[in-house]
Amino acid sequence: MRTFFDTNVLVYLFDADAPTKQTQARKLLAREADAGRATLSTQVLQEFFVTVTRKLAVPLAVVEAERVVRRLADLSVVQIDPQLILAAIATSVRSSISFRDALIVRSAQQSGAEILYTEDLQNGRKFDGLEIVDPFRES
Repeated sequence: MRTFFDTNVLVYLFDADAPTKQTQARKLLAREADAGRATLSTQVLQEFFVTVTRKLAVPLAVVEAERVVRRLADLSVVQIDPQLILAAIATSVRSSISFRDALIVRSAQQSGAEILYTEDLQNGRKFDGLEIVDPFRES
């Protein structure tokens, strides 16, 4: 079973302003990566780099952020291509979600993931067999 990580979950790995989420994100990624299930996309890598170098209260240095992106790129990575973009447009319209979220959903589906870890969509929502899981949601 593959799992797909949205950008927001990975950003918490370096967000010192959210220590509880930081710990949870680190444990989750370590578990899924060690099991060979962790997947992401080129979109996630791009968004991650921009966010951790520009939007955190204490941004990462570009050199450090690049090092992290290189490590994340060792995971299973879905390449964004024109067909995926067109599929995401259709999903966005059909499901009434943002294009960005639809591209994440379609990338996760293309990877064969059964779970998409994200804070951006409704926990428990399903998209053709892909379940949205907010890993920070209180049980």
